[in-house]
Amino acid sequence: MYEAAHDPRRRSAGPKGPQSLSTSFPGVTGQEAGGGAVIETSGLAKAFGDREALRNVSFAAHRGELLAVIGPNGAGKTTLLSILAGIRRPDSGSVSRPPGEIGWVPQQAALYRRLTVAENLRLFARLEKVPDPDASVEEMLGQTALEDRRDDQAGTLSGGNQQRINIAIGLLARPAVLLLDEPSAGLDPRQRERLWEFVLALAGGGTTVIFCTHDLAEAERYGQRLLVLADGENLFDGTAPELHAAVPESGARDFEGAFVAFLRERGH
Repeated sequence: MYEAAHDPRRRSAGPKGPQSLSTSFPGVTGQEAGGGAVIETSGLAKAFGDREALRNVSFAAHRGELLAVIGPNGAGKTTLLSILAGIRRPDSGSVSRPPGEIGWVPQQAALYRRLTVAENLRLFARLEKVPDPDASVEEMLGQTALEDRRDDQAGTLSGGNQQRINIAIGLLARPAVLLLDEPSAGLDPRQRERLWEFVLALAGGGTTVIFCTHDLAEAERYGQRLLVLADGENLFDGTAPELHAAVPESGARDFEGAFVAFLRERGH
């Protein structure tokens, strides 16, 4: 059972704002917003014993941007997201966060399976000290298109719908930045498509979305920018076409082949 008393979503990055998700941000990209970073890191490092999970990782993400973090197993992707969320502290380096909270959505659905959809949202809204929990519940039911499932036990829903609830919980405090750890893992193609329609709508409304994925096709399709980590190092920060162009002699015809060639050329 997920313990709400130790809810990892409960971050303390500053005062909460009452703005509405559906109206507070116009559809923008980072460039249209003037290039100002919403969240930025400088020289992040983190070790667990003798293993360096992150080494000198620096990057910035902008308002309304979709940033995909990709890399092999053990690259440091989840560690990076947990530091961005404020769940872990880096050993060195810094994170500049926006006012308000960071929405954190772990890979495993962090909800109570025996509670209904609405009860889960109301519980987490109160844990987040949302000013008007009932209004936030209605807003999130609308955002996730789960109004007709509001009284269903969460455990009876499909994996895709549970992930929608998971994301809705991460959005209750109306964060400027949403962090997703393997958001579509275990979902069928139809569920994945619906999930990404929802996430794309959030980004179109101005929410900065940073997501980790092992699905390279998903990263190429939805990531406006890619951050490639390997053995804790930030090897690349740019677009999918730019990564493909970085290995012109590899002969790779698709993005996955280019990604593998890119890592191989750099000793990973």
